[in-house]
Amino acid sequence: MRNHVSLRCAFLFFILASPALLRAQFQAPTDQELKMTADPKAPGAAAVYLNFEEIDNDALHLQSFYARIKVLEEKGKELATVELPAHSGDTRVGEIQARTIHSDGTIIPLSVKPEDLLISKSGEWQWKRKIFTLPSVEVGSILEYRYNLHNDENEVMAPRWVIQQPYYVHKANYAFTPFKAFLRGAANMSSHYVLDNHGERADTLIWWPILPAGAQVKTDALGRYSLEVTDIPPIPDEEWMPPVQNFCYKVSFDYINAKNADDFWSNEIKFWSKDVNRFADPAKPIQEAVSSLIVPGDSDLEKARKLYKAVQALDNTDFSRKKGESELKQLKMRAARRAEDIWAQKGGSSEDIALLYLAMVRAAGLSANAMKLVDREKGVFDRTYLYASQLNDTIVLLNIGGKEMALDPGEKMCPFQSVHWRHSSATGFLQGSDGKTVKTSPAQLYTDNKLARTGDLTLDAQGSVKATLRFAMTGQEALYWRQLALRNDDGEVKQQFDRWIGGMIPMGVEAHINRFVGMDDPDVNLVAMIEAHGSLGTATQRRVLLPGFFFETRTRQPFVDQDKRLEPVDMHYADIVSDQLVYHLPAGLALEGAPQDAKIAWPDHALLITKTVPSPGQIVVARKLARNFTFAKPEEYQDLRGFYQKVAAADQQQLVITVLPAGKGN
Repeated sequence: MRNHVSLRCAFLFFILASPALLRAQFQAPTDQELKMTADPKAPGAAAVYLNFEEIDNDALHLQSFYARIKVLEEKGKELATVELPAHSGDTRVGEIQARTIHSDGTIIPLSVKPEDLLISKSGEWQWKRKIFTLPSVEVGSILEYRYNLHNDENEVMAPRWVIQQPYYVHKANYAFTPFKAFLRGAANMSSHYVLDNHGERADTLIWWPILPAGAQVKTDALGRYSLEVTDIPPIPDEEWMPPVQNFCYKVSFDYINAKNADDFWSNEIKFWSKDVNRFADPAKPIQEAVSSLIVPGDSDLEKARKLYKAVQALDNTDFSRKKGESELKQLKMRAARRAEDIWAQKGGSSEDIALLYLAMVRAAGLSANAMKLVDREKGVFDRTYLYASQLNDTIVLLNIGGKEMALDPGEKMCPFQSVHWRHSSATGFLQGSDGKTVKTSPAQLYTDNKLARTGDLTLDAQGSVKATLRFAMTGQEALYWRQLALRNDDGEVKQQFDRWIGGMIPMGVEAHINRFVGMDDPDVNLVAMIEAHGSLGTATQRRVLLPGFFFETRTRQPFVDQDKRLEPVDMHYADIVSDQLVYHLPAGLALEGAPQDAKIAWPDHALLITKTVPSPGQIVVARKLARNFTFAKPEEYQDLRGFYQKVAAADQQQLVITVLPAGKGN
């Protein structure tokens, strides 16, 4: 990602740069590099970066990239496909050179023209990416490439050096020459100037480093920045890890219209809040709409609920299809500029609908503000990264009777008084804040998210089973399937649901959903009715061995195999999963052994309770796992892991059914 600002000047001049800084020469590989089959500094690595270099020169509107990579295992061959950074406008990719060096020293140069990949469009700007793939790559190869990006002369693009890569880096060099003519200070100011996204003059260059111990960004007499680093570990990759890209080793440069980060965010929040208030102004059409939806006797909570239902019923184009300019013209509609436009055309984006709801509750006399926050699935807020687009979603915080509640009107099918998990425990700014004090949205309660799995199973002496299963979902699980149904037809949703339950039930048993109940109503439980049949467990002459917990047979509990933890754990949301299975036994079968009743606790965090209740002709097996946490710190990991190890062990218990001698009942 680059900080885009537009350059306005009476004339341009160029600062001559050293050719060595703009052009990385190919290197002759050493015998040690050619023969390398593993790297003691990166045990088990599929590949390592031997060298990496990025040179950024805003005076020449030029960026240069260079890499040398050693492929050690099959997976490392993925680095043979190089995807260049996405850019807009008139950015041109040039001077691509690449080669593959086999372990015997044979060199195969790149001879294919890079292929354009158009990945998205936004208005008149086209965002393009180019890729190229190095030829004849095999385990043991050295990959070497370089390329340049020539940027638009009317733009400057302060770099963001990403120091950590998915693979270990032995050595990396970075250099940045800023376009200083417009910067604050008598030595720099001239007729050149840069405008930020708000049309304000950006006359300050700031930079923020997150670097390993001992690494330091240096500056020279000409104001150029440089950095050399060695032995950089790869980006962490642990299960249930929050997005860590914001906190990996990096250096971010930004041209801003502020003296420091606090001033930047303060200005951004003021601009954003002003735009929100302009868009969400409760003008006359909004007031009339609100009057038609509520009645004088409604409580504040009932007003909020009715208005929420009304905006949720609109066409959310993030879940359907956004209308283009020509279509809007045909329909005699205009691009939305105010909340009243969204109401008039009965649809808009998630952002539009959230701000329409804000306008409507304000028109109803309720106290409410917008909150701009980071989507937790995409990142974690980083106030040192001076780029407001990291705050990518909007929710509404409503205050009724002194109680603050978070609402997610722009999230289609999200129930009233709830938010998508991506917007819970998420950081951002609230309207009215000073731009220095960040706010975190409310966390999910474990009672908000429930999955209840029940079933009746009829078993015979050979272990064959027929079953009717029922899944009842509230909260995030229900929201997932309802939103999936908005984007896919019924057949595709059922196929995906079958695959999901197929990963839970025992091998040999086949399960298919019959129907959903409540799919179109977010205010009720979503229920899935399922039919299953097949061979369950193992049958011998005298016994039938069955999995003790039907839905946990193939479920892999997290963290059991990971003995250490570097990064925090993010489980997305707290929840309760409860099971109750009734096994019906025919005459001639009787219970011999069952899972022990258990109560396994991680105090104040999680609890597993299991219970088996036998009776003539049937066995009831119940299991409930309540997880009252979303996040866990690395220092809590051993307690967390110990809990899940006990859960995994408990889930391996079996039901042992005895085949009675002929003539005896159960």
